[in-house]
Amino acid sequence: MTAAARPLRIKLLTPGAIRRALDANPRLIVPVGTCEQHGPHLPLGCDTMIVERLADDLSAEFGILVAPTVEFGVNVATAQPFAGNASVRRKTLRRWVNDLLLEWERQGVEEFLILTAHGHAPHQEALGTVVTERARVRVIDVFAIDLTSLVEHSEGPIHGGEVDTSLLLYLAPHLVRMDEARDFILPDSDVRRYRRGSTMCLPAVSPGCVGEPSRASADKGQRIFEFIRERIRTRVLGATPSPDRS
Repeated sequence: MTAAARPLRIKLLTPGAIRRALDANPRLIVPVGTCEQHGPHLPLGCDTMIVERLADDLSAEFGILVAPTVEFGVNVATAQPFAGNASVRRKTLRRWVNDLLLEWERQGVEEFLILTAHGHAPHQEALGTVVTERARVRVIDVFAIDLTSLVEHSEGPIHGGEVDTSLLLYLAPHLVRMDEARDFILPDSDVRRYRRGSTMCLPAVSPGCVGEPSRASADKGQRIFEFIRERIRTRVLGATPSPDRS
């Protein structure tokens, strides 16, 4: 990435630089991650790394400031404990994000773009009920984008399976342990209950993921990532489609 196209991370900038960036573009990207298991093969910061990379890319292209990442979200309940997991309550996440947005709004932010890669209903509810005085708030759940054309197994839940694993193989391959990846396929009856956004507890027999990480690849991860980024560029930020995506 060239010096002219670096992301504008506010934690690395001086107040004067932030003021100038806000005067030029009064928007702020707020990445919200999780600290949650995604199977024995993926790091707990899987969701976080996806939205941080998206935030950096969009910031560099559009000159939008990026807030420090909110590292914790509302995790899916598990029947067994997983080492390192850390979740907050829905009202905690809402209040935390709400306080931050109100502070930044007073400094001149007119639109917030909250990026998350976690479809758990209480997590989405917490972010979706954040309020400001005047600024617009847009919650962008990157996995709400239809990825059917990019994966082999398009049905069933997304959690540490083909999509997550492919994305991490592309973004941070050194952190993925494919030798420990284990497919876990839910029975059809459970797939219907374990729909996107469900509050259903992760089954006790699951290794921490649901799906087929064995189908993942770095090439697939790159295609998925670029597809998600392009959708946000064009449908949220109003950019002209990239030539290879038009």
